[in-house]
Amino acid sequence: MTAATTATATSTRPSRTLEELVDRLIDAVFGPEPAVQPRTSPARAIHEARQLRRIRELDQALAVFAELDLSEATQSEVCWTYTEFLDLARRRFGGDDAWLYRTGNGRAAVLIPLDEGTLEVRAVLGMRWRPGKLVSRRSLRGLRLLHKGGPE
Repeated sequence: MTAATTATATSTRPSRTLEELVDRLIDAVFGPEPAVQPRTSPARAIHEARQLRRIRELDQALAVFAELDLSEATQSEVCWTYTEFLDLARRRFGGDDAWLYRTGNGRAAVLIPLDEGTLEVRAVLGMRWRPGKLVSRRSLRGLRLLHKGGPE
């Protein structure tokens, strides 16, 4: 190979996107993602949710948090995840008459009223509930309006 051929070969190589670089950085810090990953780390979930938020796929971004298990996360990871979930929920449901139900550290649900006493689950974090589940308003203590909600 001549020097001119080498210069041409290196200049035509496509550069990596920022997303690819971030994925490589996350893999370097947390290890490569196995073919089947039973648990997603909070950092990886937040990264994925932020990517979806950038392309305005808020429902899909919130769905990332529905699958997240925070039982082995540190306190700072739980707080970070809850803050990101709350921000996304407010962006998605802030204009609606949405309610926030928070049952504990790293566990929350966004609920939309259907009638006087019934609420529909629209997004969850760290709970067994799934979006679409109907719950009675009377059975939920600590229910707050989403736009005023947050830690109690």
